[in-house]
Amino acid sequence: MIIQTLPVQSSTRFALLALMLASLVACGSAPAPKPSNPNAGRYSIAQDRAPSRQLDIASIPEVIPMPIKRSGAGNRSPYTVLGKTYTVMPTEAGYSERGIASWYGEKFHGHKTSNGEVFDMYKASAAHKSLPIPSFLRVTNLDNNRSIVVRVNDRGPFHGDRLIDLSYAAALKLGYADRGTARVQLEAIVVNADVGNRALAANTRSQVTLPDVSGNDRYLQVGAFSSLSSAQQLSNQLRGITNRPVFIRSIPTQNSGVLHRVRVGPLQDAGEIRRLTQRVVAADLGSPYTVTE
Repeated sequence: MIIQTLPVQSSTRFALLALMLASLVACGSAPAPKPSNPNAGRYSIAQDRAPSRQLDIASIPEVIPMPIKRSGAGNRSPYTVLGKTYTVMPTEAGYSERGIASWYGEKFHGHKTSNGEVFDMYKASAAHKSLPIPSFLRVTNLDNNRSIVVRVNDRGPFHGDRLIDLSYAAALKLGYADRGTARVQLEAIVVNADVGNRALAANTRSQVTLPDVSGNDRYLQVGAFSSLSSAQQLSNQLRGITNRPVFIRSIPTQNSGVLHRVRVGPLQDAGEIRRLTQRVVAADLGSPYTVTE
């Protein structure tokens, strides 16, 4: 009995030892787990796109520039994205630049922007690499002279030669949503600047009038061009739809150029401003906004 039992026990031990060694080899050869992607699952779709439903341009709310109280949210400077470092400008006053605009839409809709607001592709907003946020811009499509005001509340775009990323709604109003990109002119809008900056404001920017502001002459600014001939062409078209004075106010820019602003006025009251704005939009001459001088 003893002679028969010993080989069985030895073979059992050998089998157990072989099984343990196989398990160790298997564990050692298993691939290491891949590091998790911090953005994995953040967006529900992989490729950005336009909304599935048709958007009526008339339903897109106008952006009314307001006095700004900024926090540090979205304004950390310098900051680095994709290995490149960017610096946020201390102020948007006097900012004027020309470049390529793209747009972003459904992929980012409902997600937070750089300053914590929620991106809404149905509103006129924008992403910019270096403007302080939030801020307001007048954006003019240089291919068709359409112009709108947008609220800058996000960072980007961080690829290619693109200067600004507009929401889908803003791109639709500017007439390039179906093409993807457009050549644009950007011009900062500053509201209720402090008295110490009034002298600078007279030469470098427009002050936008809030609905309840009164006491100064009010005008409609319909367009802004680096080309004097383009400004003159728009002025001639405006004279065909209004008997109010139409003029060009030219100012120097930070890039040693000249910006020619086309304005109508002075205008008497809010009703007249509203009626003239409707005529300008109906004639497809732009999206004017009110300024004071």
